[in-house]
Amino acid sequence: MVRNLEISYSNSLEPDFRLPELMSVPPKNLEDLPDLIGHEFKDLSLLTAAVTHSSLIKGKGRKAAQDDYDRLEFLGDRVLGLIISEELFRRFEEAEAGQLSRRYNAQVRRETLAEIGAEMGLQAYIRMAADLAATGGRDNPAILSDVMEAVIAAVYLDGGIRAAKKFIKSRWWPRFDHKDASRKDAKSALQEWLAKMGRPLPAYSIIEETGPDHDRHFKVMVEVPDYAPATGSGPSKRAAEQKAAAAMLKELQGG
Repeated sequence: MVRNLEISYSNSLEPDFRLPELMSVPPKNLEDLPDLIGHEFKDLSLLTAAVTHSSLIKGKGRKAAQDDYDRLEFLGDRVLGLIISEELFRRFEEAEAGQLSRRYNAQVRRETLAEIGAEMGLQAYIRMAADLAATGGRDNPAILSDVMEAVIAAVYLDGGIRAAKKFIKSRWWPRFDHKDASRKDAKSALQEWLAKMGRPLPAYSIIEETGPDHDRHFKVMVEVPDYAPATGSGPSKRAAEQKAAAAMLKELQGG
């Protein structure tokens, strides 16, 4: 008989995050954006690129006449990761590596980036093709999270690591002490439970994907040998996996 080993976890780390619905309107004038970010740009082309979606400048055989945020997003992800990692290491001196990792993941995941961007009203400045904007492109958390990373990169390239840290500090630091910031999410809790019981790791698979590009909905199944599979649904693959893991863990622990 399998022992009922309880593991506390928080499924709230993967919320069904949705941006407030916006009407399809032209983006706000970028002249106000530096004040919103809190950085005076020497090179405004960096900021323009950071809020420009590739749909506006690419496609139909055209060569881009200006930059979009794709490359900046790559850099911004690394800058954010370094600054968050350093602050967590300094702030939580007694925390074990696993606790630091959970806090780190909570701060750099797509949902957090999109939530911070929405709090700023950053989505209103995103420049994209009219057809994408008309179908709710600015409401897409994936696009907003990418723009957030691109903005971080733009600040870093324009003002260096101190400027990037100043911006990140203003938006991320208040979140470090959130009560759920170091708790296990459902996937981590399930994996830990199975490892302690000497069971194989769970396997996740997408069994359904519906909705338009800006409003995708995923249904995921998680399987563990000798147990009935469990499913979960959400607006992202990650969120659906968390729901499925929570359902499986609940079943394994006896409801």
